[in-house]
Amino acid sequence: MAVSLPLDYLQDMLLELLSIHSPTGYTDPVVRRVSEELGKMGVRYELTRRGAIRATLPGEVYSPDRAVVVHLDTLGAQVKELKENGRLGLTPVGTWSARWAEGARGSIFTDSKLFRGSILPLKASGHVYDDEVDKQPVNWDNLEMRVDAPLYNKRDLLEAGFNVGDFVGIDSQAELLPNGYINARHLDDKAGVATMLAVIKFLKESKMKLPVDCHVLFTISEEVGIGASAGLHGDVAEMVTIDNGTMAPGQNTIERGVTVVMADSSGPFDYHLTHFLLHLCRDHGITHARDIFRYYRCDSASAIESGNDIRTSLITFGLDASHGYERTHLDSLNSVGQLLVSYMTSHPIFKRTKSAHISLQDFPETRKVPVATRAADEPDNVAQLPLDEAKTDRGERPRDDSKKVMPNASKEDTP
Repeated sequence: MAVSLPLDYLQDMLLELLSIHSPTGYTDPVVRRVSEELGKMGVRYELTRRGAIRATLPGEVYSPDRAVVVHLDTLGAQVKELKENGRLGLTPVGTWSARWAEGARGSIFTDSKLFRGSILPLKASGHVYDDEVDKQPVNWDNLEMRVDAPLYNKRDLLEAGFNVGDFVGIDSQAELLPNGYINARHLDDKAGVATMLAVIKFLKESKMKLPVDCHVLFTISEEVGIGASAGLHGDVAEMVTIDNGTMAPGQNTIERGVTVVMADSSGPFDYHLTHFLLHLCRDHGITHARDIFRYYRCDSASAIESGNDIRTSLITFGLDASHGYERTHLDSLNSVGQLLVSYMTSHPIFKRTKSAHISLQDFPETRKVPVATRAADEPDNVAQLPLDEAKTDRGERPRDDSKKVMPNASKEDTP
């Protein structure tokens, strides 16, 4: 299957999305823009009460179906104090370090107006504070927002319409280089959203058929941990989340491909679904890797914790300096898109799970190597343990069940 994503469209859409402030809690503008884009492509969608988007790409069978999830919300801040010096004290929206907030430009959304300003440390000038500028602790209490307006005290702020709780959107400072590198804040997860829209555009224009309905969910509160806790259709059997990978020493995420994540802080992702995605990468020649994220949480966790009995997985684009001034590469987004097309046009991993409750006969098997017999169930697949050396505790030759292959399973890494 030849997959040629509209990369020019992906880049243009990404830059546009990055220009729209959407901190968690203030996502209506980006929801409207993405909804407009879905409408242009003829995609049926609906909005939840809170404003998440639930789009549907119809398949040949409507149930059981699958879902793909990305999040529209980003990091940001809120006003927590109107200060006597005419500046604003801030509290973060989402989890990000005050280190990355220093020097940022942004917009403050009051009840009636938009103001611009800069986030500065309390001691911002070396000409005034000498080396004290380098000795301030890195925390949000040592930051304030300087508004670009004649505001010199708390009264001025009140008269201008500022209030505690006003949202602050942080500028993305996006830059796309000719060599494919993309630098910006909020690539998490605007890059995932742009990639998802490019995939939808490709599927619509190529008129590719999907075997089952695929619901694309654009969530609005992932950065505070509750993104996919609502909005999923009840007959969704499997769900793939698209988000950012974490590139750092000790991590296995790659910069120029897609990373299939095996586990995050909420625990392992579904064995069968993650391995199905890995098989798709190998079968279609998609550059890929595996990784585990110890200090990471995505929409899959909130979907499971809210009571959805579904198989979940996470695929990511490579991202350096996540939740800071981030960098990814167009090759990575392209790889994510190729895997999404391969997944969405493939059959569900277990066709027989049409209801929420199934029999043991329909429940999938997994390779097993019992401790007592060690290699008894699959001697050919046990590393460095030749068949003639595999013995049971009674010294008997183990039975050879290694030829057993499950229905619908691939030969390599058969689950």
